[in-house]
Amino acid sequence: MEFAASLPFGFDPFQLEALSALAAGEGVLVAAPTGAGKTVVGEFAAHLALSTGTRCFYTTPIKALSNQKYTDLVARYGADKVGLLTGDTSRNGSAPVVVMTTEVLRNMLYAGPVGGGGLDTLAYVVMDEVHYLADRQRGAVWEEVIIHLPAHVRLVSLSATVSNAEEFGEWLVTVRGHTRVIVSDHRPVPLWQHVLADRTLHDLFLEDGSGAPAPSAGAALARAVSEEELARPGWGAPPAAGSARTVPPAAGSARTVPPASGSVPAVPAGAGGRSGDRGRGGERGRRRDGRGRAADGTRAPSQTVPAARVGGDGPARGATAKVGGRVVNPDLVRLAREENRAMPGGYGRGRGGPGGPGGPRRRMWVPGRPEVVERLDRDGLLPAIVFVFSRAGCDDAVTSCVRSGLRLVGPAEQQRIRTIVRERTVGIPDSDLGVLGYWAWLEGLERGIASHHAGMLPTFKEIVEELFVQGLVRVVFATETLALGINMPARTVVLERLTKFNGESRVDITPGEYTQLTGRAGRRGIDVEGHAVVLWQPGLDPLALAGLASTRTYPLRSSFRPSYNMAVNLVGRLGADRARTVLESSFAQFQADRDVVGLARVVARNTEAIDEMRAQVSCDRGDAAEYDRIRRDIREREAALSREGSARRRAESAAALGRLRTGDIVRVPAGRRSGLAVVLDADAGAVGAEGPRPVVLTADKQVRRLSLVDFPVAVEPLGRVRVPRSFNPRSPQSRRDLASSLRAADVDPDGPPSRRAKARSAAADDAELARLRRALRAHPVHDCPRREEHLRSAEQVNRLAKETAAISRKVEGRTNTVAKTFDRVRAALTELGYLDGDTVTDAGRVLARIYSEQDLLVSECLRAGIWEDLTAPALAAAVSSLVFEPRGDDVGVPALPGGAALRDCLDEMGRLAFRLAATEQGHRLAFLRPPELGFVPAAHDWAVGRPLERVLTDSGLELTAGDFVRWMRQLLDLLDQIAKVAPDDSRVRRTARSAMDALRRGVVAYATSV
Repeated sequence: MEFAASLPFGFDPFQLEALSALAAGEGVLVAAPTGAGKTVVGEFAAHLALSTGTRCFYTTPIKALSNQKYTDLVARYGADKVGLLTGDTSRNGSAPVVVMTTEVLRNMLYAGPVGGGGLDTLAYVVMDEVHYLADRQRGAVWEEVIIHLPAHVRLVSLSATVSNAEEFGEWLVTVRGHTRVIVSDHRPVPLWQHVLADRTLHDLFLEDGSGAPAPSAGAALARAVSEEELARPGWGAPPAAGSARTVPPAAGSARTVPPASGSVPAVPAGAGGRSGDRGRGGERGRRRDGRGRAADGTRAPSQTVPAARVGGDGPARGATAKVGGRVVNPDLVRLAREENRAMPGGYGRGRGGPGGPGGPRRRMWVPGRPEVVERLDRDGLLPAIVFVFSRAGCDDAVTSCVRSGLRLVGPAEQQRIRTIVRERTVGIPDSDLGVLGYWAWLEGLERGIASHHAGMLPTFKEIVEELFVQGLVRVVFATETLALGINMPARTVVLERLTKFNGESRVDITPGEYTQLTGRAGRRGIDVEGHAVVLWQPGLDPLALAGLASTRTYPLRSSFRPSYNMAVNLVGRLGADRARTVLESSFAQFQADRDVVGLARVVARNTEAIDEMRAQVSCDRGDAAEYDRIRRDIREREAALSREGSARRRAESAAALGRLRTGDIVRVPAGRRSGLAVVLDADAGAVGAEGPRPVVLTADKQVRRLSLVDFPVAVEPLGRVRVPRSFNPRSPQSRRDLASSLRAADVDPDGPPSRRAKARSAAADDAELARLRRALRAHPVHDCPRREEHLRSAEQVNRLAKETAAISRKVEGRTNTVAKTFDRVRAALTELGYLDGDTVTDAGRVLARIYSEQDLLVSECLRAGIWEDLTAPALAAAVSSLVFEPRGDDVGVPALPGGAALRDCLDEMGRLAFRLAATEQGHRLAFLRPPELGFVPAAHDWAVGRPLERVLTDSGLELTAGDFVRWMRQLLDLLDQIAKVAPDDSRVRRTARSAMDALRRGVVAYATSV
């Protein structure tokens, strides 16, 4: 087979099955672990297209992956046969094989005739990383493509291992015809899980990757108990005096004997060095692969370690724990218990350390980042990816490794690194190298160390990826974005923590994320096995970690919902009724319908049980059910009156917040932000349940966005201070000066006494409540001695009835849920003049060509003509407010550039967004967000030609070069769409082109051309 001959390795069974299905004309869904070789199936689709004279589109979720796949296919088939289409790059788009982002294909389908008449020669579409359809922001695009592709196109879907692949495959059959579902859990390179704790590299489990016990693990396995038994009090207590004994360790349970405090463990002979390299000491020799084996596969000599478990009053002496059917290393459980005893208030408090009363307290050694890299290097576990979950943390890690003198490559490798970097960065202006951090970045690269995160210039990230794949960079400190499809396999993956910041709070990583991150460990055809290392952190629970490592899959849930752009395109192409039918074929509706079947069964069972239970609620004095109903009516009336009071107070607070103006001094009564504050942005035009959310500067110089939660009673201004127009919330000096003015203001820091008088309870004067109470007292059941018994029975009936009613509402809500949302979207578009029945109006045809989360707001700005009189820099600044989204707590109000015209335009855009939000609220929709002004200064300054360093430092944001280029790319894309859809006689068309020319310079021009 020609295709097989072109590969340096043989096929796995799942690959053979998928290739056979494709060759037989079937569609395929392949779900397999990261690194298993799924892309071979996609590449075979390209091979089939080339060999049959047809076309293949290879789609990916991100541009970086598209660029990588384009490079791979060009190397195999030549540049004349492969094209590339992304948001800002177009190369050889008519080639037989074209790599593109998924959005590009979606736009092609909507731009062409119904049935895909312009895609007659398209035979295959590969959807790499198809599990992206669960992404909340972009997932709908994948379903749009799957639904609207011409029927003759064979779909090749490549997914990470998900637990409901069969369900997804059944849906594909309903919309695409026969589809072979191929699921493989096999990793071609086995993965070993480790924990680096107390200067020792421990195995997490006492068995190899296939689940077979290691040779010396028999005793521990025989002692294994369940996780529930392990949790019983007293399990694993410290051994009694004199009861210690020594045993050979379970396989890989410990690499070395823990050294005395402060010492570094000795390295066994031959443990240093890297395969194919000289060790740091300059000697070649046998090394251990991190699992207690020498490089030739033989097992290294056993070390003697203390007994895993001796004594205690738990279920069994010396028992160990099992999670997911696998035995957790007892040494790790012991370390966790010893650390817990040492913590104030922890288990065994007052009993001293692990040695019993008066024993020493354990303080676990936590290695620094250079020490981690040195340990990995010494054990032959490089190259490695260290996931840090923080951009600043990644850069700090590289800096600390460089300062420690760590060097992982030799002179010849350094020279190759310099040559590659020089060739790839030749187009970057010399004047920008300093602000881009080029020299510090290059110094790390020349030592074989780099970071990788979204804040880096895209070119720098791509160079890091290239050097890592070539083995010239030995360790990369990365955020989780590296795990999203980029082909950067390593021998080892290290996780510094098992938590990450999600933009709002610190949360635990999920089993799916853990699998995705550790899946990069183990290079097919290079490594015999891969290694995942978790660094011990205070509070780490080995059993929870074992649970993460044992849960290999996660469910794929659709995030599909109709958008405004989707609605006008579907109505224009298919008509409203047929469009509604098409949307009901989405994966979202498929999953909802499946849920409905099970829920309907629950409703039927509950209804039958309620009838039986009601027959048993009886009283010889009267109708007990009626008495219970009166009592419930009283509770509901009291709750309604309480809600009305709360709503009234909330409305008063919202109105008071809405009256605030910039410069007002207020007192935040409670919470983390309590104290005096000055209003920077009143946000008076806010609409929706949250109400106004003013941005303030607190007395301790913090810029924060407040809400109704911070003001349980109506707020009143205590005074005013002047907020300079040049105030920059990102400038420490600006914040200090304004906070000083706030503290100097002549106001009472405790504020005026609350005007919230103690009002008479509404319940005391409510006639309906009084009537119900009289009826309750007069009811014959009221004096029954068994009244409470009757009421308990009635309460059980009511509770089950309430649960059943909630399930019934859920059934109703999930029935035709996508179509119902589509109906509300159509109603909103009809009200705004974009649709007239099945007819798309002129305004609707403009909206159909705008692909943006803010599509309707962009269209309304064009219709209102509010951009007509803007200059090119001002238009770039105004449009940037529709693409930019702040990170985390970036809520500062920037000093707006560009004069009155730009400020007036932004004000009008805000009012327009307010009116659209009111329309959405009336139709129970919430797609749009208000314009975000944070990037306005940067966009304007770059468009007028200011240097990069000044733009980044004066932007008012903590902008990195990578952030800047990413937002500029999105801004250029939206400006290009505006230029295409604006009326021919509109000045906006010409201004948008001029704005694009002004923006496309320096690093922006370089980043959008590679």
